[in-house]
Amino acid sequence: MDLNNKVAIVTGGGQGLGLAYVRELASSGAAVVVNDLDAERAQAAVDAVRAAGGRAVAVVAPVGATETARQLVATAVESFGRLDVLVTNAGMLRDKVLWKMTDADFDAVIDVHLRGTFTCAREAVLRMREQGEGGRIICIGSPAGQRGNFGQTNYSAAKSGIVGMVRTWSMELGRAGITVNAVCPVAATAMTETIPFLAPYIEAMKAGEPLPPIIRREVGMGTPADAAGLIAFLASDASADITGQAFSIGGDRLALWSHPQLTATAFHDGGFAAEDIAAELAGPFADRLESVGEEFPAELTAK
Repeated sequence: MDLNNKVAIVTGGGQGLGLAYVRELASSGAAVVVNDLDAERAQAAVDAVRAAGGRAVAVVAPVGATETARQLVATAVESFGRLDVLVTNAGMLRDKVLWKMTDADFDAVIDVHLRGTFTCAREAVLRMREQGEGGRIICIGSPAGQRGNFGQTNYSAAKSGIVGMVRTWSMELGRAGITVNAVCPVAATAMTETIPFLAPYIEAMKAGEPLPPIIRREVGMGTPADAAGLIAFLASDASADITGQAFSIGGDRLALWSHPQLTATAFHDGGFAAEDIAAELAGPFADRLESVGEEFPAELTAK
């Protein structure tokens, strides 16, 4: 994808998936504002881009506050003259089951993921609308936000909320030529190596062994670089007609998440009493109730 003359912001761009996005965008020609909370990581990412002949600057600041969002947009404009692409990737985990999760655990994750996506998108859109040439908003979601995940009340809520905002923003920004899409990547990172059945494969990968097909295809998990091509595509002019979508990518698998749809419907004159609802759930609705959580191959989870 040719991203020459485009300027992108990537939050959480100092490591893992964010760093892969930075490298992919820069190698495709974009100038990149690299945001990270860690100054050394952010500068290392900038140095790597520049060493490869690209353009990048760092902004070291925590995502969430409006002040950070304004700083990111201002840096893009001051350094490169414009803003075309925003990738809201910054994230953190504070995993605990519901009855052990504190207010601080919940608020920290919501602030970075959900509020950070909102504040950065709002400031980016203000600039893109002012430029009058469209733009690309790419929000990083997660399978946990689509199907839930044990111990991740805060994270699942934030990622689900992000996809909800994406759908709304795609409706609001269509006339301005700004597309808004979500990407739910699955990659071997510090976040996924805490999943017990995946840990051995990630450790083997770190030792130089390739991930087996069952992981790359059935689980749909690979390296961070495997997920970066979708970001470059969605940042490009080639994706101008694609908006309001939630993609999944990882390893050798690309997929599209459906929007929530009514899967079973019943009608009852005068409304439904509790007994009427019980009858529907024991009858026509019984085989339409849905599972929760990610579903993985049995040969992996049984180990």
